[in-house]
Amino acid sequence: MSVEIKVPQLGESISVATIAKWLKQPGEYVEMDEAIVELETDKVSVEVAASQAGALGNHFVNEGDEVEVGAILTTIEEGGAKSASAPVAKAPKAEEAVKAAAPVSSTVEPHQPMPAARKMMDEKQISASQIGQGSGKDGRITREDVVNFVTGVSSKPTASAPARQDDPREERVKMTRLRRTIARRLKDAQETAAMLTTFNEVDMSAVMKLRSEYKDAFNKKYEDARLGFMSFFVKATVSALQEFPAINAQIDGEDVIYRHFVNMGIAVGGPNGLVVPVLRDADQMSFAEIEGSIIGFAKKAKNNQLKIDDLSGGTFSITNGGIYGSLMSTPILNMPQSGILGMHAIKERPIAENGQVVIRPMMYLALSYDHRIVDGKEAVSFLVHIKDRIEHPERLLLGV
Repeated sequence: MSVEIKVPQLGESISVATIAKWLKQPGEYVEMDEAIVELETDKVSVEVAASQAGALGNHFVNEGDEVEVGAILTTIEEGGAKSASAPVAKAPKAEEAVKAAAPVSSTVEPHQPMPAARKMMDEKQISASQIGQGSGKDGRITREDVVNFVTGVSSKPTASAPARQDDPREERVKMTRLRRTIARRLKDAQETAAMLTTFNEVDMSAVMKLRSEYKDAFNKKYEDARLGFMSFFVKATVSALQEFPAINAQIDGEDVIYRHFVNMGIAVGGPNGLVVPVLRDADQMSFAEIEGSIIGFAKKAKNNQLKIDDLSGGTFSITNGGIYGSLMSTPILNMPQSGILGMHAIKERPIAENGQVVIRPMMYLALSYDHRIVDGKEAVSFLVHIKDRIEHPERLLLGV
């Protein structure tokens, strides 16, 4: 008996993925729950596992193809031999495999659309001959080609502009779906929000002293956590968001949605780019829970194991460019959030203190915010609140 392996549900608002890599080939024996193909979505990479043990059937789609949720990827024949002697069947063309996932017209079209493109073309009553050659692999029409056709944007060079000739010393690589999504969302943030950034600086002496005194005891008690600076900033930010709730809110049409909870996004670097996993109900978390969760997210990001749920639902974000040596920057909003805190490198600098010049470990802080919902006074006061809690961490412990 054979079973079909289909594109699974990919999370809220995600209906299309790209075949990133086939991990198993036709005829190859696979165990139950063994990963057979890697999909790339707008947010993360997802591995699709075998639902039973057996011999893998044909690949119904090729690497680089776009597929919709529910599309058939391959089949598994139950009871296949574990040896590698099973015949390897040649994968059919992708256009033959998508019939179960998208309607195909009876006429032969000059350039076969990908599934997501076909769905939109049917909705808009557009034929492939109207669009012509697509920008996908082998000239296939992608969803972006359809969007460009509908909006009147051309992805092809005009007749007066000669096609680009790549320098032999250059390498042209197609952007991943994740990188394209990051680029689009960052551009959307600049075009949608009235984004402004305000700065302050914080003396890290007190937090560094406290961390030095209790780090060993903390690490010994909490095996899965390591006392760092991020838990102090998360706690201080939660306190500031409770004091200034507009920075934890978002605009929805003509309404403002205020949250009486904090889901804190923590930006971490992964192999495919920057991702922002979310500490859910960060306002209810202890120092140890915050540090342990961040370590877990970092490991999952490094191993490309973050799930859709890990990245959704954030109400505010923190990014720490200081771990890469950044001294000052203006972080970009993670829409539809209304604020993001930027941490930076700790540097010893001379400052004036009680009429004396002293050397202190200082960090610049940056708050980028949506000026449509957050006033300048609120933004400045928000940073001052964080500065005060970091310079007097006992206030975080006492909740005052």
